[in-house]
Amino acid sequence: MSQKFDVVVIGAGPGGYVAAIKAAQLGLKTACIEKYQDKDGKIALGGTCLNVGCIPSKALLDSSWKFHEAQDGFAVHGISAKGVSIDVPAMVGRKNTIIKNLTGGVAGLFKANGVTLLEGHGKLLAGKKVEVTDKDGNTSVVEAENVILASGSRPIDIPPAPVDQDVIVDSTGALEFQSVPKKLGVIGAGVIGLELGSVWARLGAEVTVLEALDKFLPAADEAVAKEAFKTLTKQGLDIKLGARVTGSEVKKKQVTVNYTDSAGEQKIVFDKLIVAVGRRPVTTDLLASDSGVDLDERGYIFVDDHCATSVPGVYAIGDVVRGMMLAHKASEEGVMVAERIAGHKAQMNYDLIPSVIYTHPEIAWVGKTEQQLKGEGVAVNVGTFPFAASGRAMAANDTGGFVKVIADANTDRVLGVHVIGPSAAELVQQGAIGMEFGTSAEDLGMMVFSHPTLSEALHEAALAVNGGAIHIANRKKR
Repeated sequence: MSQKFDVVVIGAGPGGYVAAIKAAQLGLKTACIEKYQDKDGKIALGGTCLNVGCIPSKALLDSSWKFHEAQDGFAVHGISAKGVSIDVPAMVGRKNTIIKNLTGGVAGLFKANGVTLLEGHGKLLAGKKVEVTDKDGNTSVVEAENVILASGSRPIDIPPAPVDQDVIVDSTGALEFQSVPKKLGVIGAGVIGLELGSVWARLGAEVTVLEALDKFLPAADEAVAKEAFKTLTKQGLDIKLGARVTGSEVKKKQVTVNYTDSAGEQKIVFDKLIVAVGRRPVTTDLLASDSGVDLDERGYIFVDDHCATSVPGVYAIGDVVRGMMLAHKASEEGVMVAERIAGHKAQMNYDLIPSVIYTHPEIAWVGKTEQQLKGEGVAVNVGTFPFAASGRAMAANDTGGFVKVIADANTDRVLGVHVIGPSAAELVQQGAIGMEFGTSAEDLGMMVFSHPTLSEALHEAALAVNGGAIHIANRKKR
């Protein structure tokens, strides 16, 4: 006789495991299916985010930045650090320890909340039945009142640069280098490409980023993108825009990459090449032909605003559905779906999902860009404040970038907050909290911000929207 659950979740990534825990907390008998195994052959929870994505990349970013600071940033503080070196295997080992601790923590949370973990590959059958295939190929079927599909995404492969996880790697392979490549190529100037390129550039690699688009960071506000391009180029990333890769050849542990740009056909040789051109949803063997769940034209599972699929009682969340591929988006969708299954009227505000790039300086934004708003015919007032005028940023010797606040010219309601600089992700989150409650620039300007803090830059930018900044000269309204 098959097991029966109120909720069965397929996938234990940041969407799936959060959905499972929340459902269990709401009194629903819940199971979560996961097949991903670590290097020791043990089931590892947390999905791409914890195992080969968000967390490990941030561990390497932090380690590499500390090395960079020790080499080049301590002297201004009066600190002399000579003979600084990097032990790459130790750095990667630290990253692996963090992963192990976090994935083990998710397993502990499952146990604490009464979530049943089913190890294996999950496949949705007709009638909300789910087939589970374990690592030995044995199958069983569980029944569910509700099913949540949270199978995530994987890196996109491109024919001109086939990944071998040796010389040509994807984002997963780029986390496992045991030495610093002398010449590193990165295909794609998106979030992943810039973050991984930054890691290895700080450690001494000569990094070239090949981006097919002619525009840098098109999703970001133009002022932020311009500042980011200037800063990252100064840090040593050779970012080539309009560079479309046409082929590659691996020979003697090097790869020759062919690409075209405005000057015609080009050729460049790297010791390692990272392919970071995006990610695609994982639906391989996820849905039986008679499951009734529909995919859209791009291969994503079709869902409504509340993540319900075409089959009543079946939901899909995270990277496998429309919208940005972000762990926090997946997590909040998981909470929303669990609460709706439990009978609550939960919903998400998709207009206020922050985006972050963890380069240094950090790049983050929430809401709309100035270009988007003007394209929609919305009259806006804009306030900016540079970190070069921030006492806290000066004290930390981290004064690059600025905060930009965009408000409706008629209502003063804040429509976008864009930051490039220290702690950008944290400052943007402050903006997101305010925007969720309909804050105006005047509201932000009237709040008391502690001193000295980086968040004072958000305060001043909000004041500048209406010409009231204190610590910079105010621009005349256009």
